Amino acid sequence: MQQSPYVVVGLVVLAGVALFVVATQGTRLLRPNAPTPGKLTTYESGVDPVGSGWAQTNVRYYLYAYLYVVFAVDAMYLLPWATVLRLPGFGWRTLAEMGVFLGVLAVGLAHAWRRGLLRWL
Repeated sequence: MQQSPYVVVGLVVLAGVALFVVATQGTRLLRPNAPTPGKLTTYESGVDPVGSGWAQTNVRYYLYAYLYVVFAVDAMYLLPWATVLRLPGFGWRTLAEMGVFLGVLAVGLAHAWRRGLLRWL
């Protein structure tokens, strides 16, 4: 008998939830539990915190992270594209689409360069 695709998806989701619950409850049962006041204190990288938890961070670090993500995604699309380019059905149209994609990324890089976002200081 043919099952609906929704039933299959529902069963997979239920199996995933059940696996998660069993794993978290299993670790809770198997781990040692010996809380002490020293273990319950707040620390940061093994050092007692000093002052407030708020600190300013220069926005340029977020820009570097953002640019890294953009170009990492670019590489993620380029590799599969390069492997299927010579297959039948992937010709000049696919090459033109990737040219548009790379052109948009080049415009974004040129904009970041023009605004001085790629300088460290």
